Amino acid sequence: MRTYTATPKDIAHDWYLVDAEGMVLGRLATEVARIIRGKHKPMFTPHMDTGDHVIVINASKVRVTGRKAEQKRYFRHTGYMGHERFTPFATMLEKHPERVIERAVHGMLPKNALGRQKLRLKLRVYANGDHPHAAQQPVVLNLKQRGSK
Repeated sequence: MRTYTATPKDIAHDWYLVDAEGMVLGRLATEVARIIRGKHKPMFTPHMDTGDHVIVINASKVRVTGRKAEQKRYFRHTGYMGHERFTPFATMLEKHPERVIERAVHGMLPKNALGRQKLRLKLRVYANGDHPHAAQQPVVLNLKQRGSK
């Protein structure tokens, strides 16, 4: 029995549309990261880009559980000594809701060149319900019925 390895000619990239309204941030990010990596396909190969494109709409309506809305902070460094900057979750969601989902998905992808490439090319996040990818005919992916009450 030989191990199967996907080749570029075998790979077909689909487009999925996910509505983030009312969804929990972490649960949304894990499913999106799984689709971007291609782990939902039987031909998944870790060193190849077998994943699909994901469009996330209504990013401004994502929610978090517990007290994370008050306690969660995003870290960044300016490059100068002692200049750490912390942005609260509520501020980040208000000003840049796309970055909240992008950073959550980024944390769940591999920290290598392929992971960065998948994040840059395969994830599109929009704060409201409009997106310019109608020509790709994305399939609506209903993640709310998966495991939620």
